[in-house]
Amino acid sequence: MFRLRTLGAAVTGISLALSLTACGADSDPLAGDTKGTGSSTVTVGSANFAESELLAEIYSQALEAKGVTVKRQFNIGARELYLKALQDKSIDLLPEYNGALLAALSTGGVPEGVSSPTDVLAALKKVVPVGTEVLEQSAAEDKDTLTVTQATADKFKLTSIEDLKAVAPTLKVGAGPEFQERYQGLKGLESVYGVKFKEFKALDAGGPLTMKGLVDGDIDVGNIFSTDSGIATNKLVVLKDPKNLYTSQNVLPLIRTAAKTDTVASALNGVSAKLTTENLTTYLAKIQVDKQDSATVAKAFLKDNGLA
Repeated sequence: MFRLRTLGAAVTGISLALSLTACGADSDPLAGDTKGTGSSTVTVGSANFAESELLAEIYSQALEAKGVTVKRQFNIGARELYLKALQDKSIDLLPEYNGALLAALSTGGVPEGVSSPTDVLAALKKVVPVGTEVLEQSAAEDKDTLTVTQATADKFKLTSIEDLKAVAPTLKVGAGPEFQERYQGLKGLESVYGVKFKEFKALDAGGPLTMKGLVDGDIDVGNIFSTDSGIATNKLVVLKDPKNLYTSQNVLPLIRTAAKTDTVASALNGVSAKLTTENLTTYLAKIQVDKQDSATVAKAFLKDNGLA
């Protein structure tokens, strides 16, 4: 979560830096043995929003249940930062979203016609930097959305992003700071839908600040993640995306090849096999609504799904 379509020059630079490791097997600092159980510590990272931290904690505990030593380095920040951490080996593994990662690593965003989970994964495997790879993706999906209150939807007769075009010049949108520069942010909204807002307010990436700003009326439109329990509890309206600006966003592990062993891959693929949009939403609500900590919720997920 961003999890938005392109990251501009910053991420292009990260991608290129990672890709430069392809200049020969001996010169690839990310390459490593992928067999056996291994004994090295796996450092698990996360982005700076609740769902990413929960998924990272689930990965961490699943690995520990298989005897893998884990170090946690959560809440790193936006994609620009955690991809850099992966590059410099500060972390080995983190949860990602197939469509957003594909967009971040592809010049010009997601290729035309690529939107289904299967197609997105196939395209993603072609652009993941040398020395890293993605493992099996889950059925769980969490998309970026543009969301409004019921009152705003009624006032302007909004049901889809297309409906915003006529009224956006009078509205204020709130999201994480990076939303200004990403294709699945202001740039894509303008080029795909012709939507240009009166004002942008930098808050957080689909997090509590954006949700509060929307509910309190400080912003008119918010970039909210589709699994956020606040959508239902606050009776918000998620605007439809008929032109598919937001492609599939299935959860999957992104890992440095040097850190992948049979044991690590088996544990993480086991998590992916159990993750669904429905259960991810349910367990995330335990954090967002019930105020449980991510470690407690992750432990419950693994136990309930026979993974620990």
